[in-house]
Amino acid sequence: MTIIPLSEGSFTIDKTKVFVPFDTATEQLNSRPIGSLLVEIQPFLVITKKDVILIDTGLGYTLANGVPQIYHNLEKVGYTPAQVTKVLMSHLHKDHAGGMTIKQANTGEQFMAFPYATYYVQQREFDYAMGIGSASYVQEDIQLLAEFSKVVWLNDDQGFIDHYIEYQLTGAHSPYHQVFFIREDDAIVFFGGDDAPQLQQMKSRFVAKYDFDGKKCMELRKSWWETGKEKGWKFLFYHDISSPVFHHSIL
Repeated sequence: MTIIPLSEGSFTIDKTKVFVPFDTATEQLNSRPIGSLLVEIQPFLVITKKDVILIDTGLGYTLANGVPQIYHNLEKVGYTPAQVTKVLMSHLHKDHAGGMTIKQANTGEQFMAFPYATYYVQQREFDYAMGIGSASYVQEDIQLLAEFSKVVWLNDDQGFIDHYIEYQLTGAHSPYHQVFFIREDDAIVFFGGDDAPQLQQMKSRFVAKYDFDGKKCMELRKSWWETGKEKGWKFLFYHDISSPVFHHSIL
């Protein structure tokens, strides 16, 4: 498998739930509001023998020239949006799901960003986001899923996609958050989304206030870290600035 992080840059986020760009070379975190978190926004491209997989889709920002940032990042590493065969969604918070759809600047028309791909989305997460939701969801960015013919709605707590991609519902960071394991040959790639967003969080025990069930997140991270060490997983960290991909066997 080939793993390519598609970094959209570093940001801070505070209680307003607004992602503000942050220059790690020139700025200090203490210049931002108290309680601000420093995060990377980083979808992943995983190329297997069978698929070109995009895991989560970023913020959905558009560059000054009108090109969606997710398209630009794909093209920088030699791929086009049309080559993506599967889009795996851990959950539908705006920093993970903003790039699922694209809006035309001149007409306001919205369409699926990866029309040739199959999207794999937890049905209960979508229903929650379109229902009670929270400020972390932007319904406008995700509502087209209900009309798109190439969505596979995942309804189980655990299952397999094409026999080699496993999904597990955790309900930890968000009520219907899910994680993915991609297995090919002897390799196991683990994507924990916002249950396991950064390397440092795997190494320390703490309960985060921003998680739906922070204690469950903490216990899951501990379990995944220990199992990954034993089995040599590759971890993908969506919000990690310095270690987006970590291979446990190097410890």
